[in-house]
Amino acid sequence: MTDSAENKIRIMVIDDHHIVRRGLVALINMESDMAVIAEGADGREAVDLFRQHQPDVVLMDLRLPVLGGADATRSIREEFPAARIIAVTTYDGDEDIYRALQAGACGYILKDMFSEELLSAIRAAHAGRRWVPPVVAERLAARIGSPELTARELEVLELVAKANSNREIAAALSISEATVKTHINNILGKLGVTDRSKAVKIALQRGLIHI
Repeated sequence: MTDSAENKIRIMVIDDHHIVRRGLVALINMESDMAVIAEGADGREAVDLFRQHQPDVVLMDLRLPVLGGADATRSIREEFPAARIIAVTTYDGDEDIYRALQAGACGYILKDMFSEELLSAIRAAHAGRRWVPPVVAERLAARIGSPELTARELEVLELVAKANSNREIAAALSISEATVKTHINNILGKLGVTDRSKAVKIALQRGLIHI
């Protein structure tokens, strides 16, 4: 830690987009009570850097190479239960929000939110408070109240999204076409839609699948 970081909120920024990461670093370092002490570009690096620096607050992008942001958050929190990690992402699907918070994130910020909100989230996390904007909280509440898709149903849905037929899905997963049809019917029921295309649209919007 440098002298300039003394008595400041020590922050680590993890984002695989260099321009975005540098923008966040510049914004934070303009604040008199904050200092970025480490930055990285993938989830595995985030875990290693946390061990090395043990920052006060981490800004963690969710879509990261090598190891995803939610998994990196979970790994850090398992080793350092007091770690304060804010998920920062361009995506606002309720499943993304749910996974990040389940992994141990103490806050969730969208990249298109005003800088004041990001800075407020950092200060809240440092003070031990959770930070979930109202629009994000609404999506999370909707997610908690809806039935969950099983791991197999998510596999089927991802293959449906890639325009695979029932026969192709059956071959890929080594199951029968009848079983595929059963899974698809269950998926449609849980998502409250009547056809495959609507199911894919809803799943992408909610962050259940990513293609």
